[in-house]
Amino acid sequence: STLEGLGKLKPSFEMMGQMGFDATALRKYSHVERIEHVHTPGNSSGIVDGAALMLIGSEAKGKELGLKPRARVVATAVTSTDPTIMLTGPAPATRKALAKAGLSVEDIDLFEVNEAFASVVMKFMKDMGVPESKVNVNGGSIAMGHPLGATGCAILGTLLDELEKRELRYGLATLCVGGGMGIATIIERI
Repeated sequence: STLEGLGKLKPSFEMMGQMGFDATALRKYSHVERIEHVHTPGNSSGIVDGAALMLIGSEAKGKELGLKPRARVVATAVTSTDPTIMLTGPAPATRKALAKAGLSVEDIDLFEVNEAFASVVMKFMKDMGVPESKVNVNGGSIAMGHPLGATGCAILGTLLDELEKRELRYGLATLCVGGGMGIATIIERI
């Protein structure tokens, strides 16, 4: 691909906008003059086949079964944001999870942010003040694909693998969800 080629790709949501979504958004945000559709297949993740498995249980049951835990879930949070804007849920979900955990953004060693669209990660980093060096350190969904239904488990597994590899403590995985929702989970490597 070239920048010129990517620039010629058709916007992903333009048709939905023409079917009435743009008019609804413009009514809601009267200060906006027009809507420019910027999401294309070139700055979006591919929908791919994939699967992931994670075993979650209590410490007592793990001991009973002779299993060695790799991490513990510190906190989770789900939030909703304006469904007209969408793609902004990860930052509010992260703030809520951090508050529940009694942690700050600086306490988190690595972040996995599902990037259905490149703008999700960019907005998250800006809103949360997170440096690029801590986010999607092995590439995100645009590089690896977005297996719907498995993505949350897959990025949590990727996050834990990297925490172990680097011998770090805390990681946070977050996703934006259709309709303006966001979810975040903080784990601690043990």
